[in-house]
Amino acid sequence: MTLDDRKLEVLRAIVEDYVATQEPVGSKALVERHNLRVSPATVRNDMAVLEEEGYIRQPHTSAGRVPTDRGYRLFVDRLSRVKPLSPAERRAIERFLIGAVDLDDVVHRTVRLMAQLTRQVAVVQYPRLARSRVRHLELVPISTTRIMLVMIADTGRVEQRLVDLPEPVSADDVAELRRIVNEKLDGCRLADTPPAVQQLMDESASRVRPAMIALSAVLLETLVERGEERIAMAGTANLARGLLDYQGSLRPILEALEEEVVLLKLFGEVEPSITRVRIGDENEFEDFRVTSVVSTGYGPGSTVVGGMGVVGPTRMDYPGTIATVRAVARYVGDLLAQG
Repeated sequence: MTLDDRKLEVLRAIVEDYVATQEPVGSKALVERHNLRVSPATVRNDMAVLEEEGYIRQPHTSAGRVPTDRGYRLFVDRLSRVKPLSPAERRAIERFLIGAVDLDDVVHRTVRLMAQLTRQVAVVQYPRLARSRVRHLELVPISTTRIMLVMIADTGRVEQRLVDLPEPVSADDVAELRRIVNEKLDGCRLADTPPAVQQLMDESASRVRPAMIALSAVLLETLVERGEERIAMAGTANLARGLLDYQGSLRPILEALEEEVVLLKLFGEVEPSITRVRIGDENEFEDFRVTSVVSTGYGPGSTVVGGMGVVGPTRMDYPGTIATVRAVARYVGDLLAQG
């Protein structure tokens, strides 16, 4: 059955009222609080149809109705209008993030900011090295037979490695090695660097080839991702505000939030410019089926280097949460692009 505009407006009103009050919503309250321009009896009929179609349900013996997961899904897909952030909220995000001193600081500020703004549990995946590009490679002589390799990625991630050389090299040779590796690798996606590193060894002059072979081995260890993934999280205390939303027990959710593999699955599989909303039973992990997960990707320009988002009750302010997650992701991407 296709719902007409009036029934959709009734559903919108039920979702908005229930999210705001956590109280089942009755027809009389809807008519009083929303400009529906129909009688309570008409609204009751519309509510009966919405209940029959599985968009709302009647908890216990209450006269009011609450949205189901299916109702929230229809609300998110067709009825919700993403709330534009106020100028004050935008300034707050910008001020909070602009003071970050390095990548760790960016991630920790971001996750705290999202938890504060959405009042949910916030999760940020650290930028994945494989999705990054080489911004600069620095070679610092430590001694005639040892140099420090410093790799700076476009995400602000910095990796440092010591390179032991098979024979002494001069400062001029180190400068030559630095020029060659930056010409070859600058701007290269880290996932695509192995063939370029092989070319460095094949094409280097015989004078610096032994040093280049030693440097290339360390370059490969540094540039090719070692499978390490990191997650930052904040706001778990926010779960306690909605204890009734979680069927009385937070333990399964708290335990699931400690599983990094689960969080990487929820927040690491993201696409550019797409905000994904998984509601209740749409979550593949059983312990999250009393929650909703809002996630999106972030990164410089159109490149996605990681995911971020929030976990909260299905009784969530979806328009506000979606707008906040999108805005924070955009600001972090801009920061990374400037870095």
